[in-house]
Amino acid sequence: MEATIKTLKSQYEASRNTPSEYLSAMHYADFLKHRDVTIHDGGTHQMEAISVYTHATNLMEDIWRTKMARGEETRSLSSPDDVLPDRGYVGLNAELFFDYESKSIEGMLCTAYTSLGKVYFMSNMFERAVECYEECLSYDRDYLDALTYRAQSFLILGKYKEAGKDYRHVLERDVDRIFVDSVSGFAKVVTAKEDAVEGGWDFLVDLLKRELPLQLASYRNAVANESGAGIIKHYADGLKRMHHAMFAYHDVKTKDATAAWNHLAKGNEYKLSTIPPFNAANKIEQVARMKSVFSPSFFPGNIGSQTRTPIFIIGFVRSGSTLLERILDAHPSIVGTGEDSVFNGRLDTIRNEIVEASMVGDPRVLNRKVKELADDVVSDMKSRWEVIDANMHNEDDDESEERPYPLRFADKMLTNYINVGFLHLLFPNALILHVAREPMDSIFSAFKHDFPPGGLDYTSEFAGLAQLYHCYRDTMEHWDKVLPGRVTHVRYEDMVTDFENVAPKIIEAAGVPWDPTVLDFHKKKHAVNTLSTTQVRKGVYSHHFKGWKRYEKFLEPLLDLVGSRVEYDLKTTLSGYLKTGVEPVKRDAAPSPLPKPRLKPTGNV
Repeated sequence: MEATIKTLKSQYEASRNTPSEYLSAMHYADFLKHRDVTIHDGGTHQMEAISVYTHATNLMEDIWRTKMARGEETRSLSSPDDVLPDRGYVGLNAELFFDYESKSIEGMLCTAYTSLGKVYFMSNMFERAVECYEECLSYDRDYLDALTYRAQSFLILGKYKEAGKDYRHVLERDVDRIFVDSVSGFAKVVTAKEDAVEGGWDFLVDLLKRELPLQLASYRNAVANESGAGIIKHYADGLKRMHHAMFAYHDVKTKDATAAWNHLAKGNEYKLSTIPPFNAANKIEQVARMKSVFSPSFFPGNIGSQTRTPIFIIGFVRSGSTLLERILDAHPSIVGTGEDSVFNGRLDTIRNEIVEASMVGDPRVLNRKVKELADDVVSDMKSRWEVIDANMHNEDDDESEERPYPLRFADKMLTNYINVGFLHLLFPNALILHVAREPMDSIFSAFKHDFPPGGLDYTSEFAGLAQLYHCYRDTMEHWDKVLPGRVTHVRYEDMVTDFENVAPKIIEAAGVPWDPTVLDFHKKKHAVNTLSTTQVRKGVYSHHFKGWKRYEKFLEPLLDLVGSRVEYDLKTTLSGYLKTGVEPVKRDAAPSPLPKPRLKPTGNV
């Protein structure tokens, strides 16, 4: 992938001051964006992609102005054959799937501005993303790609009315369901605030009752005709999203658990139909290797950076980590950096360079290398925040003047629970917060949520989900054994039911003075790009505790696979905090049938 980037960059630089410069810029920026979607490393190439896309739009704006001055056409009047069915996609939507050489200058401008907006979105610069989509929409207010992703940005920003309006606009015009994300997005809007959009649930449900049979017929035809994996996956994804939207409707609106479950199970079935079977042996072996390497005798003394700048949040998915990050981020000296972890993105390099330094046989070489790697992570955290912060605030934004330079940066990559050994090696004094939730609440929440493609795909099946949970529990038990007290545990239920006592202890653990405005975290301006986006804006609430119980009869096979670990007798270990948490769910203890592993302040602030 890096070799391709190098080649495309050379081609882009060679095209300077030629008519093809904007095309070379687009191809280069597109691949940088693709890499960022594929490899989550804290956005290594995001700023470069933003710069190149911006340059491309400037070049194309110049071409557009020249054409306008000459009275020349600025959009295509004819379409390449068979690019898009003639189904009412007019204006620049008729050019959606043209190759770049076939697009008009306005089609290219919309493509470039929408792509630039997506990179800003991935960089957590949601206001800038909206501005880019609106630049595109100034050429064609019905451009479906920009409308869909502007709605997504509005949803993250808590602008439900604007998001709902855009999603409905797309649903009404995208007759072939090319932008099926709009189904999921609309469902999220009306789940959060039903009256934010005209028609509410009724509009969506009526549409899905018509669309589900059509989508199913298209899927079956694609499978029967062996139309190709990409087309089959597109229709399967559409069916998944439609069934998940109907699950949400019955879950929150009709309260019909049977109807809700049927849609959820069907949606997950379509999702799993497009991915390979879960490889439990690989996951078990990963945990076994970790245990064999990070034994009690592994950790050398006096190594790593002494800084407390980073805070690492780890845990199982859907455990309440977003609430924890928001509490931290509400403090004026702490910022949450989201789920695009700088540390996690550098992990391969960290691992390889530590191995190389260890082979020298000189502890001083290893110590220097580990500190250098740690300093690089912190430097990148700060640099990334500085860029994002500069792009988030307008000159008249009072918040940008009031907030001091952060002393702490919260890195929320939950799967780093497997990497606590490396975290401790690089940052022996950094706070590691493990957020844990009542097991079945967390597990069922994972099962019913549609995660982005990747390692969490298998939370949509009982066997894979249970094995992932067992590996997580095995891993946390290992760290508590070999590094006792190193990880600070925080029970989600304690955060919710005893918030006013837990929040100050979290801030105290972070090593910064208490600020009472933390208690109003949900009132602060903060855009959160996670599956918990809409929930965290409501503050703390407990009505969702044991939400899985409504579906208990359907979850019996999963409960059997989780076995005795349906209970988690873990206490919040924040210094000075006394409450022991909520009573765990009681269930007959039974061994799991799953196989078990064998195994810019300076200084150190």
